[in-house]
Amino acid sequence: MSTKTKKETLQFETEVSQLLHLMIHSLYSNKEIFLRELVSNASDACDRLRFEAVSDDTLLSKDPNLKIQIEFDTDAHTVTVRDNGIGMSRDEVVGNIGTIARSGTREFLDQLTGDQSKDSHLIGQFGVGFYSAFIVADKVTLTTLKAGLPDDQAVCWESQGAGSYTLEQAKKAKRGTEVVLHLKKDEEELLNSWRLRSIITKYSDHVPLPIEMRELNDKGEVTAKWETVNKASALWARPKSEISDEEYTEFYKHVSHDFAEPLVWSHNRVEGKTEYISLLYIPKQAPFDLFEPNPAHGVKLYVQRVFIMDDAEKLLPRYLRFIRGIIDSNDLPLNISREILQSNKIIDNIRSGSVKKILGLLENMAANETDKFQEFWSVFGKVLKEGPGEDFANREKIAGLLRFATTNNDSEVQHVSLDEYIARMKPEQDKIYYITADSHAAAKSSPHLEIFRDKGIEVLLLSDRVDEWLMSHLSEYQEKSFASIAKGELDLGEISGEEDKEAQKKKEKEAEKLVERIGKVLQDKVEAVRVSLRLTTSPACIVLNEHDMALYMQHLMKQAGHELPTTKPVLEINPAHTLVRRMEDEQAEDRFEDWAKILLDQAILAEGGQLEDPAAFVHRLNRMIIEITNNSEA
Repeated sequence: MSTKTKKETLQFETEVSQLLHLMIHSLYSNKEIFLRELVSNASDACDRLRFEAVSDDTLLSKDPNLKIQIEFDTDAHTVTVRDNGIGMSRDEVVGNIGTIARSGTREFLDQLTGDQSKDSHLIGQFGVGFYSAFIVADKVTLTTLKAGLPDDQAVCWESQGAGSYTLEQAKKAKRGTEVVLHLKKDEEELLNSWRLRSIITKYSDHVPLPIEMRELNDKGEVTAKWETVNKASALWARPKSEISDEEYTEFYKHVSHDFAEPLVWSHNRVEGKTEYISLLYIPKQAPFDLFEPNPAHGVKLYVQRVFIMDDAEKLLPRYLRFIRGIIDSNDLPLNISREILQSNKIIDNIRSGSVKKILGLLENMAANETDKFQEFWSVFGKVLKEGPGEDFANREKIAGLLRFATTNNDSEVQHVSLDEYIARMKPEQDKIYYITADSHAAAKSSPHLEIFRDKGIEVLLLSDRVDEWLMSHLSEYQEKSFASIAKGELDLGEISGEEDKEAQKKKEKEAEKLVERIGKVLQDKVEAVRVSLRLTTSPACIVLNEHDMALYMQHLMKQAGHELPTTKPVLEINPAHTLVRRMEDEQAEDRFEDWAKILLDQAILAEGGQLEDPAAFVHRLNRMIIEITNNSEA
C-alpha cells in the first residue's frame, strides 16, 4: 500500500524515447525476457542491500529475509514484480530510469537500422534492463522506498512508455521496489501462474534468492500462501556435473545483461592457501562500452555467497575487461573495500589464478577450435593486444594468442599466429619483421616492403591503433626479436648474400655526391640522406629512428593536443629510379631543390604523415609537371 502526493510530469531523454520505441518493435519476438530483466534488477537490489548491511545492520533488521515476489491480477490485467532490496531515492529513480547515463548512447542509436534481427542484437549488446517491461505493458507503475528512509519518502514513477513519465512522493510500508505492469490487451497469457513459473524456470532458476509466487491448491487455484518457485541457490557453488549448458547460459545472461549466448566459459573451484570459486565467461559480442574509459558490468565479487561489488577492476587486468562472471572468495572479509583491494595478497592470488585460467581457455580454443577462436579474435583482438604492455608475467602467453595480417597472402583478416610466422621463416632469418600503418591498405602498399617481397620474406601488417603501442612492449617471442622494417637501418643479416652486400656498397659509392647534394638541401628537415637497401621500385622512403613513433601516430597525438619531441627522419633514396637519376643530371640548383623537396614530401605522404606546407608541395609539383610537359612538347 502507498499514499501519493505532489505529482509532476517529466520528459524522458530523447535517447530513452528512441530506445523504448525501437526496443518494443525489435524485441517483441523474444518478449519473455522482460521478466528475466526485472528479476535480475530485483536480485541486484537485494545484493546491494546485503552488502550495505555489512556496515549498517539496521538496514536489514526489520525484514532480514531477502526475496523476490511475483504475482498477477486477472481483473486488473497486471503482473507485479516486488523485492525487498535496497530501493531507490527520487534522484536515483530519475537517474536510473528517466535517463541513460552512459557514454556512447548516441552512437549506439545511430547504428540501429530498422532490421529487427540486427537491432535486437545491438539492443541486447547495449542492455535495456527495466525498459523491457514495455514490450508487454502499455503502462508501468514503479513504487520504491530506499532502505533507511522513512516510509513517507517513497517515490512513485509511472509511464506509458511514450515521451514522458510522472513522479510523485508516496508512502510505502516496507523498503524495496514494486513494479506493476499494466499488460497490453494481447498479453493475457501472462495472467497465468504456470506461464510465469515456466519463464522463471527458463531464465531465472539460478538466481540465488527465493523467487516466490502464490501457492496453488489441488484445483489449480491461487491461494494466499507464498512458495519458492526457483532453486534459489548460488549456481556457481553447485558441482559442475549438476549444471546444464542451458543453466550456464541463462546465468551468463543474468550477470551480464546480454541477450546473446556466451562464446565459452570456465567454472573452477580453487582450494588450498586461497579458496575461491570462479565462473568466468567470454562473450560472443563486445559490450557496447568496451572502449569507454569506465566500462560497466564486469566480474562481480562475492564473499561467502554475499555480493560485495560490481566491476571489481582489481580481479582482472584491464585487457581482460570483456570477461563477465563472478568470483566468490571464502577468505576475504565481508567488509572489504575498493581501497583494500588495491593491495591484498588474497586478491593478488585470485587475480593471478583467474588470468591463468582465461589464457588457458583461449589457448585451448586456439588449438582445438580455430573457427571459434577466430570469432573471438575478430571481436576482442584489439583489447587482447593491450595485454603485453599491462601483464609482463604473461607476455609470452598473450603473444602466442595474438593474430596478424601478413604479406603471406595480403589478406586484411588477422589470422596468422606468431608460431605460424616463425614456422615459415627463412632458414637464415633471425627476426620477426613488421610494419605499422594507419590502414591495412597503407601497410601492404608501403615502399618499405619492396625488398622483403623480392626476397619472399613474410612481414606482419599492423594497422590497428593499438599496434604501435603493442610493439613498443613486445620485444621478442620464442627468442626471436621483432624488427620494424620502417625504423632504423635495415639489416637482413645472413639473408643478404655477399653479392647483395657488394652491390649495395657499389650503389652507395656511386651515389655519394647525389646523397651529399640532397642532404644539403634538406639539412633542416632530415637527420640524414642515404642509399636505401629497402627500395626496388620506389624513388624514396622515410625511415624513422628505432624508438620514434610512426608518423601517422605522431599526427594523431598532436591532434589530441599532446606535445611531442621534435625528431628528424632519415630519407632513403633509390639511385636506380628514373626520378632520382633525373635529379643527378639536374644542373639548375633551384630545380634540384624542388626535386629534393618533392621527393621528401612524397615519402612523408606515403608513410601517412602530414606535410607542413601542402600548398608549397602542390605548387612545386605543378611547376615540375609543366616544365616536363613543355620540354617533351619542344
